[in-house]
Amino acid sequence: MAELQMLLEEEIPAGRRALLDSFTNLERVADYCESNYVQSPDKHRALEETKDYTSQSLASVAYLINTLANNVLQMLDIQLLYSSLGICHSHREAGPGL
Repeated sequence: MAELQMLLEEEIPAGRRALLDSFTNLERVADYCESNYVQSPDKHRALEETKDYTSQSLASVAYLINTLANNVLQMLDIQLLYSSLGICHSHREAGPGL
């Protein structure tokens, strides 16, 4: 039960906050890349930097989504387990007729 509580109260909300924070960070990266490209005398180098930042940013977001999705799946597995145990427990209490 403690693991489910930790997922519901800590891990999943923290993952959601991290995704929301990454949205703000992605906007900053996009603004920087645009400004850098416009101001840079070496457009090729600026474009390569933009590609690098884009790849890193997308990898970071993918990691956050994966972590959050795994936590949600783990929460659902635990809830299903508790639900199944509750059903089994109620069947045992009802006796052999069920």
